[in-house]
Amino acid sequence: MYAHVLVAVDGSPYSLKAARHGLGVAKAIGAKVTAVYVTPPWNAIALSEIAIGHSEAQFDAQMKAVAAKTLGEVATMAGQVGVACTSVHMVGDPPYESIIKAAADNGCDLIVVGSHGRRGVAGLILGSQTTKLLSHSKLPVIVYRE
Repeated sequence: MYAHVLVAVDGSPYSLKAARHGLGVAKAIGAKVTAVYVTPPWNAIALSEIAIGHSEAQFDAQMKAVAAKTLGEVATMAGQVGVACTSVHMVGDPPYESIIKAAADNGCDLIVVGSHGRRGVAGLILGSQTTKLLSHSKLPVIVYRE
């Protein structure tokens, strides 16, 4: 069936629940896992309020630290369930494209991602990386929702 599962995380508690689900799927089918964390490049946020008071170097250092912490949490969960897990931190915008690239670069054959399930105006304004991932991925995608 599937041999290599890509689990995409963004550091939110919800994405870590999705990661736990993806690790459970991998355990059940005997697959290995690659966890991916995608951060935006500086030029994508440089004019936003996120960038106020930060330099590009500070932003990069902060994003690397957050990615390492989040990917470390996934690695710990993987160890607890006995699943082989590697980690990838990518910089890219939009995130769904980086997730697809990470899956291709790592030879993954299944993607697991969480969806916050925003609806109505919030969903239209914010858009959904999960929806875009579903639209553009050539690999099967499991969407974890509560």
